[in-house]
Amino acid sequence: MARPFTPKVVTANALLDGDVIYLDANGAWVRALKDAALFEDAESAEAALAQASKDGMQVGAYLADAVKGPMGPEPTHFREEFRRKGPSNYAHGKQVTGAVANV
Repeated sequence: MARPFTPKVVTANALLDGDVIYLDANGAWVRALKDAALFEDAESAEAALAQASKDGMQVGAYLADAVKGPMGPEPTHFREEFRRKGPSNYAHGKQVTGAVANV
């Protein structure tokens, strides 16, 4: 039996700096999960992933489970929570600038 679809966001890593990025409703890459488009059905999620994968400014695009939160999509898995906060080996990037969104 097929697993029921759960809402998704399209996520990847920016090619030039490796930062985590998300696809927004306009098809642009954003750096805050709260600004990402939340896809409620499999067809639109797969179509967005296919289109996003053609963009040469990202690497490793995939669909990640998410739920609708009060300020935008929220991750449902610890891996995605970890990714949106930035690297953990030392403070740099989002951790230094305070740009961690939805935390």
